[in-house]
Amino acid sequence: MEKNEEDQSPMRHYSDGTASSLRKSVVYTELRFYQRSEVLYQLTKVFCQRFLPKYGDRTVDQMVQAARSTKQNIVEGSKDGQTSMEVELKLLGIARGSNGELQEDYQDYLKQLGKKEWFGNNPRFDRLHDFCKAHSKLDDYRDLFPKMDDEELANMAICLCHQVDSALAKYIERKDREFTTEGGIRERMTAARLEQRTTQKEIIDRQAQEILSLRQEIDRLRTLLEASGLSGISG
Repeated sequence: MEKNEEDQSPMRHYSDGTASSLRKSVVYTELRFYQRSEVLYQLTKVFCQRFLPKYGDRTVDQMVQAARSTKQNIVEGSKDGQTSMEVELKLLGIARGSNGELQEDYQDYLKQLGKKEWFGNNPRFDRLHDFCKAHSKLDDYRDLFPKMDDEELANMAICLCHQVDSALAKYIERKDREFTTEGGIRERMTAARLEQRTTQKEIIDRQAQEILSLRQEIDRLRTLLEASGLSGISG
């Protein structure tokens, strides 16, 4: 399970106990689907530089922009999600769409050149799938890029696209369920205000009870003094 992707969002509080309407921020760099999107962005730049000049700038720009859009919309969605889950869901949806476009571009490349897209029951696919599943950080891939041919790089990109899409779909579903349960920023602001009012009422009630207890103790001590004939001294 990807780190931070199962985090719940209970009401947060500041150090002085004040309730916060802001959701817990997501450390997007720790999300493995973000890490894989970063790998895809760098892989795509290398792939286009090595194998796509003859196709013209338009194809290169489309692929690089699709890879960048996937990565950047995950970043922006994660940041904006602290105040607006609606915006977060929208941007994560855009990221998933861009990732799908990138996958299609790599598949089109293989078809146009008569190269194979690797599937199940293929030893090369199994090794590639297992490697991509076990590794998500750019440092794990960087040294491989120059050693791989276009078919290998394209299949690696397609494999990563599948994994990013699957993880994003599950993440978006969890965020949607969270939104249904908690609501947006207005609902969270209302909840925070209500909790703060409840907290203040509890403090006032507790203080009133403490004052009552002190008065009762004073009355008890005064009675004891009067019974012992020392009430005049206390006056």
